[in-house]
Amino acid sequence: MGLGLAVQVSADSNGMDMSMDGPMALAEGQMLPYLHFTTGDNLFFLGWVPKSTGAMIGACIALFLLAIIERWIAACRSLMEAHWRKRSKARLEARHARTFSTDSDEKDEKMEKDVEVVVPVLPHSSGSILSRRNIPPFVPSQDIVRGIVFVGQAALGYAFMLAIMTFQAGFIISIAVGLGVGETLFGRYHEHAHL
Repeated sequence: MGLGLAVQVSADSNGMDMSMDGPMALAEGQMLPYLHFTTGDNLFFLGWVPKSTGAMIGACIALFLLAIIERWIAACRSLMEAHWRKRSKARLEARHARTFSTDSDEKDEKMEKDVEVVVPVLPHSSGSILSRRNIPPFVPSQDIVRGIVFVGQAALGYAFMLAIMTFQAGFIISIAVGLGVGETLFGRYHEHAHL
C-alpha cells in the first residue's frame, strides 16, 4: 500500500501543471484560453510579443493592414481570372473562325465542281466550340501566376487563424474590421469581374 501511494505521489508531482484554468506560460509571453485584452501574447513569432500598449496598437494596425491586403489580393485574383477567361474565349473563337473559314472554302470548291451534289452548310455559332470544352487549357503564364497568388492568399488566411487562436480580442477585432474595410474598398472589383 505504501508503494502504491508513493507511485501516485510521484506521478502527480512530475512538474507539469495540466490545469487549463490559468494562462499557459510560454518562453516569452503567455496564452490565455479565453477572450482578453491583456498584453503578452505571441503573435506569429516567438520574438513578436507585444507587451506594452503601444506595441499592441502597432500589432493591431499591422493585422488591420494585412487584412486589407488580403482583400486586395482577392480582388486582383478575380480580375485576373476574368481577364484570362476573356483571353481564352477569344483564342477559342479565333481558332474556330479559322477552322470554319477553311471548311467553308473547301465546301464551296466542291459545290462548284459538282453541281448535282447538294452539301448542306450548317450554321456554326461561335459558342458551339466553347460549349464542347468546359475546362480551358493549361497556360503556364496564367496558371503558375494563379497558383502563386493563391499561395499568398492562403498564407494570409492561416496567419489570421494563428492570430485569432491567441484569443486576443484586439487582434480579432483588427482582423475583422480590416477585412470589412478591404471588402468595402475592393469588393466591387470582384463583382465586376463576374459580369
